[in-house]
Amino acid sequence: MIPTFVINLERDGTRRAAMAARLDALEIPHTFLRAIDGSTLSAAELERASPRRKLAFGRPLMPTEIACGLSHLAAIAEGTEGELVWLVEHPPIYTAGTSAKAADLLDARFPVYRTGRGGQFTYHGPGQRVGYVMLNLKTRRADVRAFVHDLEEWLIATLAQFNVKGERRAGRVGIWVVRGDREDKIAAIGVRVRRWVTFHGISLNVTPDLTHFSGIVPCGVSEHGITSLHDLGLPVTMADVDVALKTSFATVFGSR
Repeated sequence: MIPTFVINLERDGTRRAAMAARLDALEIPHTFLRAIDGSTLSAAELERASPRRKLAFGRPLMPTEIACGLSHLAAIAEGTEGELVWLVEHPPIYTAGTSAKAADLLDARFPVYRTGRGGQFTYHGPGQRVGYVMLNLKTRRADVRAFVHDLEEWLIATLAQFNVKGERRAGRVGIWVVRGDREDKIAAIGVRVRRWVTFHGISLNVTPDLTHFSGIVPCGVSEHGITSLHDLGLPVTMADVDVALKTSFATVFGSR
């Protein structure tokens, strides 16, 4: 059972067509948002647009806008709408989970958003793929710990497609990469579950500005660093990562 993936618009029609062909071959349902020139809308009209339409107009979404626009979650719980995975890219922001400590916000250089997900402070911004995962655990497996484990496995399998070994660490949320005598975090996880429907999810560092993480203590862990696929020397594109995420999702979640 694979949910529909809704992804950021891809303005390059050739790349969009190539990605669509790869996903069609794998029988992965997907939706591309059409590139539209948003200059024809007034600022007020753009602000009133739905989250999906804002993506189509090239306007980055803030976490609160996604949350407010997802009455879809209740419909998933009722069984009247299908599951979704949103793959988005935020402007530079810090988000605070339910366990965030004020002392871990070192420099509020970017807007700070309080969220309902678990976890502490994290950074989102350009060059990072954020996945909002909306699954109905009642029809899969009503086990939140198992769901988090599967999110970890999803990220590990995605990284493996680029020959990167991602690993779990006891007591440290997220996915880590060993680099000689140090370990750096490459992906974060934070979830919320209501009526057995999941929300929030994962973020994977593709090519973000890693200095932006210095304004917080990421996930409350100060003794380890942050890395990205580009920092590891892999010049992959966001489109490459999107295909890897979708194919790995089918492997980890698709049969349930």
